[in-house]
Order: sequence, then structure tokens, then C-alpha cells
Amino acid sequence: MHANYAERVDALRRWLEEQALDALVIPHEDEFLGEYIPAHNERLHWATGFTGSAGAAVITRDSAAMFVDGRYTVQVRKQVPGDIFEYRHLIEEPALQWLLSNLPQGSKVAIDARLHSANWLANAKQAVDGKINLITIDSNPIDTLWHDRPEPLLTQARLMGNDIVGQSSAEKRANIAHALTQTGADAALLSQLDSICWLLNIRGGDVSRLPVLLSTAIVEANGNVTLFIDPSRLPESFAAHVGAGVTIESPDALASSLSGFDGKTVLVDPQTSNAWASEVLANNGACIVHAADPCMLPKAAKNAVEIAGMKASHVRDGVAVSRFLAWLDSQVNANILPNEAELSDKLYQFRELDETLADLSFDTISAAGGNAAMCHYNHLNQPEPGELELNNVYLVDSGGQYPDGTTDITRTIAIGECADDVKQAFTLVLKGHIALTTARFPKGTAGSQLDALARQYLWAHGFDYDHGTGHGVGHFLSVHEGPQRIAKAPNTVALLPGMVLSNEPGYYRADAFGIRIENLELVVEVPTQGDMTMLGFESLTRAPIDRRLVDVSLLTDSEIAWWNDYHQKVWADVSPSLEGSDLNWLEQATATLSR
Repeated sequence: MHANYAERVDALRRWLEEQALDALVIPHEDEFLGEYIPAHNERLHWATGFTGSAGAAVITRDSAAMFVDGRYTVQVRKQVPGDIFEYRHLIEEPALQWLLSNLPQGSKVAIDARLHSANWLANAKQAVDGKINLITIDSNPIDTLWHDRPEPLLTQARLMGNDIVGQSSAEKRANIAHALTQTGADAALLSQLDSICWLLNIRGGDVSRLPVLLSTAIVEANGNVTLFIDPSRLPESFAAHVGAGVTIESPDALASSLSGFDGKTVLVDPQTSNAWASEVLANNGACIVHAADPCMLPKAAKNAVEIAGMKASHVRDGVAVSRFLAWLDSQVNANILPNEAELSDKLYQFRELDETLADLSFDTISAAGGNAAMCHYNHLNQPEPGELELNNVYLVDSGGQYPDGTTDITRTIAIGECADDVKQAFTLVLKGHIALTTARFPKGTAGSQLDALARQYLWAHGFDYDHGTGHGVGHFLSVHEGPQRIAKAPNTVALLPGMVLSNEPGYYRADAFGIRIENLELVVEVPTQGDMTMLGFESLTRAPIDRRLVDVSLLTDSEIAWWNDYHQKVWADVSPSLEGSDLNWLEQATATLSR
């Protein structure tokens, strides 16, 4: 394996010499800068062997380094050959800092501007100014050297009717046009795949776990849209579906279209649009206004039809998860302990019983015992899947993509009789989960103002977790949707009715166990006795939480009341779809909790 990567790195070094360059930066990104990257754009994997979701590599003429964050410090050593690459921490020593320390002044570093955001490149040029030179390259050498590169998976567009999405594309485009007019922009560049699919009421299957079509779009202040996609991928009824004002161009026409905005103002989201697009606009006389993607907020605040779909999909998903949990208990009771891969596959099989399932919403995190202490653990990246440990926990974080909604649920399950410290930690996490889901807050409140509610009981015992408490979730779109989130880091985006967020506090004890309880929550208006309407959350997820891990003595009466109310809803919504031993299991799993 290592010889293969050595050949690839040597080939890149020969390219550096031919181009009179000193280094090449390879980020884990493609031109769409999304969370999920299709196989044909996994350039970092081709060069290094790394399969994680975040990282970067730098190759110089005589050295190389691989940069990952704390999630991947173990994985990187298993996948990336240490005789070729140094291992570096992405946060503590970013790639640019490493370059400044390892290259002489005046060195030329190759950057593919398509694979970096406009923000990143602007900040990078400022950081290295006068020390090293960042050279934007016209073509990526990996694309030439990657001889067995997979063909792009280019699927047919799926048209989403108003009965599923609740609002026509023409209406959405009129609203976006109004927003653009208020900013003074003549047009906006849309590069986020989920924004484009939301705006045109289409979906696809080009990217694993993300139901989108690889495309780019320009929306003008009059509501007209130019979509850059192979027209053969669109059904004949597409024009009637989207309405007047949508033009189709080949993806190759994007550069010439961007060149035609001389003297006009174009809105670009510098965090989500690549630097190449901004360079083409700027070099051809366009005035660039940096602002958030205008589709993000209206996409995040779901309408009544989308909300109904999210609720329905969560019930069906809850049926699958409940069947899985019942099956798992039956296996353990029979002294059969499946491994992490078998458990993940079995859960997928239960989801597949629903014919509407389009895909999973992310790779299932199936983690037994000490593996659950790694909050982004993936059994597929291990030499072999871990085994269930008796008298410890099993953590499974999974979700489905359905035409009417996207789901994401984490359950921590007792395998046998767990120790008191595990139950204490689980109950502290549960108390935080309940505190957040029952919170009341005024309009204008951002997620970062609520984050401490979920951590307070852990903090009181000297515990915490090193990830956000909640991320936004799309409607048959990305399971990680901005701009809303609940985390320690300041976030000025106010939560709006119709937004969907996860509620997932956790606790992780290295090499011992991991706990996370995750439901999806809908932001709703809550009438009060006071002089103002408040906002709150309504739980969408429908699956039992493991009562065997609860230390009831640590719960208040109101927390027990919440537990019983939630599980009564699970029973009412899920039980009609179960029978036999599954129904019996659900009945005991949702039975009233008391002291």
C-alpha cells in the first residue's frame, strides 16, 4: 500500500519541479465545498489514503505532512503512511503555519482555488504576505495523474411536488429576488448544492448521503435562474415544474457566464463559494458583495407542508429504530453479541423495509464499549469492527433520507447490567437533554445562548463534551444544515419557528464508554401566561430512550413527567406499525417511569 502512495507523491513532486513550484496544498474539499464529497472528487484520499471527513495534506519537493484534527489522530496513523507523511494537528499547527516554518522565504505554493473558500484564500494571502507566494493553478495535477479515477455518479433529477415541499420554485425565486433587491445586488452565485435543490424543488443522488445534483446556479434580482447542469439529466417536465425564468447551461459555461457581470454587483457567500468563482468575477469587472447565501434562512425555516413531512418521516424512522432495538435486546438475551458492522447492517435492513427510504443521511456510527468514547467513530475505518461488550453500552447514531424528511437519532443502549458511574453519566446527559427540549426563550434568541442548558448538570459534576449540542437539519437535504446551531461558539443566527435542530448532549470517557442522547427538535411558538409569545422545541424523534440506564433518584418530578409524556407519544405513534414481540418490547420500553 505504501509503495503506491510513494509513487503518487513522487509524481506530484515531479509536477512541482516541472511547474517551478515548491509545494502543493491538498484540502479535503471539492469545488462545491460541501460536507460530503463524491468518490471522484476524493483527491486527498487518492494522495494519502485518508478517509476522514476533515483534513489536508501538503507535499513539498522533499517532504510531506498530513493535517487532521483530534477526531482522527488514531485513524491517520492507520491509513496514511508515516514514512512519507509527517502527522500534524490541523488546529494547533495549520497547513499554512507548517509551510511558513518549513519553506524558505519566497517559495511558491500551488493552490487550487476551486477547492478553497473565498474567505480562506483571502485570509491565507494575508497570513503569508511577504513570506511565501500562493500561486493559483489552472488545473489540478491530481486530476491528470489519477488514472483509475471513478466516473462521476450523475443521476436524473427528481422533481419535488408542492404536496411534499409546500411552495413552488417560482414563489421561492420571487422571495429570493426580493431579498437580493434589498441588498442592492444584481445577482447571487449559488454554489451550495442543497440551496440550489431547495430553490428549484429538485433532488438527486449524485453524492452519497446527500440527495442533491452536482450543479451551480446564478439567481438574478428579477428571479431568473441559470442552472449549470447537463440538460440530459433533467426530465422533460422540468420546465413546467420550475416555471418561467429558468435557463439551463452546460457546467462548462460557468466561467463565461461569470465573466459577463462587468459593472454589475454579485452577491457571493465567501464561506460557501469557492475562491475561483470570486477571482473570475473580480477579474472581469464585477463588484462582489460578501453576504450569506440568500437561500439559507428560508430553507432552514420549514413551511407547514415540510413540517408535516418531517413528522411523518420521523414516525416511520422510529418504527425501524424500535424494531432494531427490540431485535438487539433479543440477541443479547440469547447470549448473542453481534459486532459493530453486523449491528449497523441490521439497522439499515430495518430502515429499508420502508420503501420510501432514499438513502441514509450519514454513515452510521455503530460503536461498542470504549469505541463509543470516540464521538465520530466509524467502524469501517478500523482493521475489524469492534465487538459488543457485556455490562457496557452500545452507541448508535444513524439517520435516513426520505422524500418527506431527514432523520438523525442517537441512542445509547445497555448491554447487560451497567455500572453505577455509567448510569450516573447517562442520567446527567438525559437531564441536559430534557432541559434543552423544555426550554422557553424569546424571539431573537440564538442557539449559543441555549447551549449551557444542556451542559449544566454535567458541568456541576466536572464533566463536559467536546462537540456542539445541536446542528440544523434539512428537509430531504443535508443532515447538517446551517446557519442555525446550538454550540458554545457564539452564533448570532436567531432560531426561527420551523427550524429543525438536533438536541444531542453526551459524555465520553476515553477507552471506557460513550453516551449520547439525540432527538431532532422543531422550533415552535409557545403561548404563555405572560405578555409575549415565546419559542420552544417540539421533539420530532419517535423511539424509546433506554430506561435501564436511568438513575431515577437523580431526576426531578418534572423530568420524570417529561420522560413519561415523551414515551407516551412514542407508543401512540409507533405501536400501530408493530406487532408480536416487537410490540411487546415497545410496550415495556415506553412503560411509565416512577421512583
